[in-house]
Amino acid sequence: METRSASDIEKSTQKLLEDLKEVVRDGEELLRAGCEDLSERGLAAREKLAAALEAAKETQQHMREQVIVGARATDRAIRQHPYQAIGIAAGIGLLIGVLAARR
Repeated sequence: METRSASDIEKSTQKLLEDLKEVVRDGEELLRAGCEDLSERGLAAREKLAAALEAAKETQQHMREQVIVGARATDRAIRQHPYQAIGIAAGIGLLIGVLAARR
């Protein structure tokens, strides 16, 4: 199993947020480009898409806030207890190595 650094996790999270933002933009464009004279079924689908886009926006904002809070807390903990952080990382690495060797 590969260990990932904090910067790799941050990059992955940033990529996820960018992808989610792009999906929201594409969905908004689809809503704007929709026909004006939609059937009742089409209007219902359009309303569902609008609701899903709003939920995606809220999820994106919540994820961004949680990532920032988590990154700051991790940074503080590592700076306050550098030797313990190194020990924990080494222990986890050893455990992963032992588990990987068993397979």
